[in-house]
Formats: sequence, C-alpha cells, structure tokens
Amino acid sequence: MSDFAPIDPTLHSLRERLPRLIEDLAGLVAVESPSEDPTATAGSAQAVAALGSRLLGSAPEHHGSHLVWSHGPTRVLLIGHHDTVWPVGTLARWPFQVDGDRATGPGCFDMKAGLVQLFHGLSTLPSLDGVTVVVNADEEIGSPDSRVLIERAGRGALAALVCEPSADGALKTARKGIARYRVEVTGRAAHAGLDPARGVNAGVELAHQILAVAALGEAETTVTPTVLAAGTTENTVPAAGGVAVDVRAFHQAEFERVDRAIHGLRPVLAGSRLTVHGGVHRPALPPSASARLYELARTVAAELGLAAPAGVAVGGASDGNLTAGYGIPTLDGLGPVGGNAHAEGEWIDLPAMAERAALLAALVDRVLRPRA
Repeated sequence: MSDFAPIDPTLHSLRERLPRLIEDLAGLVAVESPSEDPTATAGSAQAVAALGSRLLGSAPEHHGSHLVWSHGPTRVLLIGHHDTVWPVGTLARWPFQVDGDRATGPGCFDMKAGLVQLFHGLSTLPSLDGVTVVVNADEEIGSPDSRVLIERAGRGALAALVCEPSADGALKTARKGIARYRVEVTGRAAHAGLDPARGVNAGVELAHQILAVAALGEAETTVTPTVLAAGTTENTVPAAGGVAVDVRAFHQAEFERVDRAIHGLRPVLAGSRLTVHGGVHRPALPPSASARLYELARTVAAELGLAAPAGVAVGGASDGNLTAGYGIPTLDGLGPVGGNAHAEGEWIDLPAMAERAALLAALVDRVLRPRA
C-alpha cells in the first residue's frame, strides 16, 4: 500500500480497536471447549453468545451448544465453530500469551480468532439484514449434529463465507472431501499355544486388508488406514478386528472408485469374513464453488489497500464442504493468519486480525449490496 494512499475507514477503525480484539480472543481461549465434552462446550457457547450479542446487538438462538444469529432470510451465511481439539486442562500448562505481534494458546488459530474477527467485522456494517451466522460446537468431529442447522440456515444464500483459519494467509478456494469407512474382520478364536491351527486369525486377515486399502491411494487421492485393533488376550488367536479408513479426494469420481474397491474387498484367509461400513462424510469443495467469491475478495482487498490474498487447495475439510455440497457459492479460509493448527504452539498474527475482519466485512457488504 502506498504511504499516501487513503486508509479505508473500516480498516482504520478495526486497527484502532485491536486491543479489544485481543482481549476478546483471550476471553474465548480461556474457556476450554473440546468437542466431545458437553459441559465444556456449553460453557464456551455462553462465552461466544455473550461476545456475539455485544457486537451484533442481538442474542442468538441456542441449539444445545450450537448458536445461530438470524437477521431475516439468509443472503449471506457466515460459519465458524467454537469447539477445539484440546482437552480440558491444556490451559494449565499452555495459557493464552501475547509475545509482540503474536499470540498463542489452545484453539486461538483454529478457530477462536476467526470468531472474534467475524463478530468485530460484522459490527462495522450499517445493516445486518440478510446475514445469518452459525457457530457450531462439533465441527472438529465432523458436525454430526449441526450440519442440519447449516443446511437450514443456508437455504437461499447467495454466499457462504467460512471463517476457518487461512493457509499461511491464503484463502482456501478448494478442499478435499472426506469419506470414512470401518473394515471389520471376523475370524475364529483358538488357544495360541494348544491349538492355533484351529483358529482363524483376524489379526492376520486384518493385516492383508490394511495393505490392500493403503494401496488404493492414487495421485492426490489419499487412502489412510488409521485406528485399528484386533484380539483380546495375548494367548488367544484373535477372533475379531477392525480398522478405520480415512479417504480424501478432490473429485467425486475418485470417491466412487475407492468406494467400489473398499466394498469389493474379499477375505484372504479361509474361514474369515469381512464387513464394510461407511461412505462419503463431506463432499469436496471444488474451485468452481469459490471462483466468483475469490475474485470478489481480491477486488475488495485491493480497495482496502491490502495485498490480494492468494488462493490454495487444501486436504482438510470444513463446514464449507457442506455448503458447497448444498450448491451455495462458498469461500473458506477467511479466518486468522497464523499456523500450527491442532499442534502444540498454534499461533496467530495479531495485526492481521484487524485486516482480516475488515476484508470479511467488506466482502459481506459487497455480496449484499453489489455495485453496478
């Protein structure tokens, strides 16, 4: 940006209130919220509801620990989540801390800073008519309960803007979809010392199937055996076992190829049996779903005097995959700049919080009030 270029008033205002953004972020991080702890997520929902109510001027609808702010029929849907992957007690050894232009703490990058930016950005708009905000509490485990809220809230939307973390500052213009499977093996138990030949070893059968599954990955499609188990005691031929399988792909044809192969697995050991469960969990977010919004974001960034954000395709999925699957134009990665998501030491760039909040607000405004 030129030293002589005028500073956008919204961007200037958000930069001026950066200390308050940091204070609000500290408040959200201070309330731990692992996805599968209902007591923790309920407390976090109260903290998020208080922040959103203060900045948006209205209270949300509570659906358990999921929150929805509605301002008339949806034209722009904004999505975030307040659950994290960090168990209760993490703060005791790793509290929220500010060091110069960086802040760290469990969940600050993924994605509590995104929520702070969302609410502060929207608070600068002259009207929220047509804006719906969904903040859920189960995104990190696949949004099993909240996806129906997202689908309902998105009906009629012109755009879905997802405030998940950026990819090193870049917007996420495409995401792989996810399919999940469980391959279960049934064998026959026998004494491992007295009569092992009488048994059918489910562990050995499982090993064959794991190798077959792992070989299904091709090019950008990944097929990864993850959690596995077999057997009951050390001196017994395993009678049962199973493995979870994670599949990531950019194209529906790849999901179909892998699905046929996994459901077509056959036992190797005589007397063993296979059962396969699962399928596509989140569809891919293709570049076509984000293209128009991404170009609009670059235009808006230039008008704000900010560098045009890059766009990248990533392997992780989010609730943006769901909205894209519902046919809603979707742009993801509008949240904080930082790094180390889901890892010790995740961090955010504090000055960038104001810039990203301004970019989000301007993008919402442009979708709601397009220029001729």
